[in-house]
Amino acid sequence: MSLQIYNDLHNKKEEFQPIEPGRVRMYVCGMTVYDYCHLGHARMIVVFDVVYRYLQAKGYDVTYVRNITDIDDKIIQRANERSESFTELTRHFIDAMHQDLDALGVLPPTIEPRATGHMPEILEMIERLIDNGHAYVTDSGDVYYSVTSFKDYGQLSGKSIEDLKAGARVESSEEKRDPLDFALWKAAKPDEPTWDSPWGKGRPGWHIECSAMSTKVLGTTFDIHGGGADLIFPHHENEIAQSEGATCHHFVNYWMHNGFVRVNEEKMSKSLGNFFTIREIMRQYRPEEIRYFILTSHYRSPLNYDEEHLLNARQALTRFYTTLRGLPQAEPGGAEEYVRAFNKAMDDDFNTPEALAAMFDLVREINKARIGDAQKAAHMAAELKRMGSILGILQDDPEQWLRGGNAEGLQDEEIETLIQQRLDAKAGKNWAEADRIRDELKSKRIVLEDGAGGTTWRRE
Repeated sequence: MSLQIYNDLHNKKEEFQPIEPGRVRMYVCGMTVYDYCHLGHARMIVVFDVVYRYLQAKGYDVTYVRNITDIDDKIIQRANERSESFTELTRHFIDAMHQDLDALGVLPPTIEPRATGHMPEILEMIERLIDNGHAYVTDSGDVYYSVTSFKDYGQLSGKSIEDLKAGARVESSEEKRDPLDFALWKAAKPDEPTWDSPWGKGRPGWHIECSAMSTKVLGTTFDIHGGGADLIFPHHENEIAQSEGATCHHFVNYWMHNGFVRVNEEKMSKSLGNFFTIREIMRQYRPEEIRYFILTSHYRSPLNYDEEHLLNARQALTRFYTTLRGLPQAEPGGAEEYVRAFNKAMDDDFNTPEALAAMFDLVREINKARIGDAQKAAHMAAELKRMGSILGILQDDPEQWLRGGNAEGLQDEEIETLIQQRLDAKAGKNWAEADRIRDELKSKRIVLEDGAGGTTWRRE
């Protein structure tokens, strides 16, 4: 089966055919760095990290670009609130973002451009849009994109210009020619950072930044553009209008958007008090548990956050790592049926829930095989880890992972001492003492597992 991608430009699954055989150029709208990453950001970045990993696993040479927006209205407002420069603010939150993404096992993109590092390209694109009749300069030095000049406006979102005009408003102070027009360049205001331009000092609008960065690093036409569903309109719609208006070329072949995050079936928002940063969630759950939880829903579906789903992710990973525990190193093999099922799922628009189901089927086979053929089990376990690497999971040492949870203060050495005391009690037929020690460890969230090879333990 060839790779099928749901293309939001045409609202259907389509066979993926890159512009250049064997090479993929992909751009994803990254973070606007004025605060810590929240769960919605984590979902988007993990989703496209998996897309990146799977394309590489299929043999493609992937250029993955994930930008950083380091200048916009929210950044300026937050910097002023904190009485610091916008560069100090963004430096702090870029560092925090990288720490969070590293914890979640997210691979670094090929290129991570920043808006402030591409002012020449931004200015050049705006000048082209003015020359091509798609933009105009106001008396105050603002530059606006003329939406009605672009006949295909609305092609991604499905919104018509007529419907948009019906609901649009323009403040009396604005110099727009049309309510739908949007800012490409904003004239300088007090207490704001500025750059020189042919229209006077000012700063870019948000939408133009991504158009300039993506075409600079990937060319006028590239394969995949991704981001959250909230970006379809107006951000990605405006990107198409800007980029195609400036270059006169088709912008992107495949548009991908991940679904929204909900909390206990309600939309996540600060106003509802159900807004969680990655750092807050990591105080209770390990990063791999968060990543696994994200993968349990198809990327286009809503993701519902609640405690039960996170605990289910913990239990699932415990089962995976318990299966991998104690098996010798080996080359992947002996799991062709499950590899086919995994690839079929991923080729079907990156269906990670079905891919995880194929991995669970393989777990059952590994557990059957290890009873009579440990070497066969080891080869299949290596295949399981290879599948996991595509999803960004199961790469820790099983023993370390299983012993790495919350032990309420007990150190590994203390646990091992108690286990030996329990074994001694059992050898002396002191069953009451053996049970007491097991219960003591259980109260500390230490689970003992007795088997033919002895007693192993893990943390809940």
